[in-house]
Amino acid sequence: MREYAFQKSSRPGRRTGPPAPRGDWPEGKGSPWPALIGFVGLSLLVGATAAAVNAHEINGWYLTLHRPPGVPPNWAFPLVWTTLDLMIGASAWLIWWRAPQGRRQNAALQLWGWQLLVSALWTPAFFGMNSPSLGLLVIVPMLVMIGLTIASFVRLNRMAAAFLVPYLCWTAYATYLNIGFWWLNG
Repeated sequence: MREYAFQKSSRPGRRTGPPAPRGDWPEGKGSPWPALIGFVGLSLLVGATAAAVNAHEINGWYLTLHRPPGVPPNWAFPLVWTTLDLMIGASAWLIWWRAPQGRRQNAALQLWGWQLLVSALWTPAFFGMNSPSLGLLVIVPMLVMIGLTIASFVRLNRMAAAFLVPYLCWTAYATYLNIGFWWLNG
């Protein structure tokens, strides 16, 4: 006879009663909220630090460049990046919270960390060094790292991977802009 999770089991050690709700906290991880604040906070900190360090270049050198078609107004960048940083942090949190613990989860979170580091390097390369060509050398690997991160996340949690898709799209668009700035100002 087939046994269901809500039935009493005659076998010792077998779980009885209804299955645990999907929102339960993983065993041994405590409350998920400090981790959410940590992942989102780290993502926002990386973005804010890069923007703050190079604000004078954004309002100086950048305004002198010839612009490729489709460059958004300057006020759009902080809005888009803040939204993306929230999603980037939330995606890592979902992997930490929902994915099965093990090598795949660790590898996925390491990829997330590496892509965040590469992302942090783009602003100093492009704005800090006033170099669209150096920015291009950073943004292409960044695009690849985001794609690899999405591929590793999708195996563990589809929602976490979906949270990174707008980031991949925006970075692809930023790559087009970076190439345009390099072409028009090189």
